[in-house]
Amino acid sequence: MSTFNRSRFAALGFIGGFAAGLVLWSREQHARKRDLFSTRPMRRYAALSYLRGQRTPETASLLQDYIRWEQRADFRRRARRLLDRVERQLA
Repeated sequence: MSTFNRSRFAALGFIGGFAAGLVLWSREQHARKRDLFSTRPMRRYAALSYLRGQRTPETASLLQDYIRWEQRADFRRRARRLLDRVERQLA
């Protein structure tokens, strides 16, 4: 096999791996949003951590719904602080 063919296969492998990574990343992001209303506290905590990087009007609305829904005071406080940051950035 020539060096040119090896380079071509390596480039195709890299591009294919990158595309597969993008698809998996997108699925993971959607899963984190669903986990915000999970019955498992650790999943809710992880979802709040994920949302920390998502400063959009959709995130603000989602956090408002979550604060009304959440039973645990510590999680509500964390979500409230996050919502305050999101609202400040959007203003």
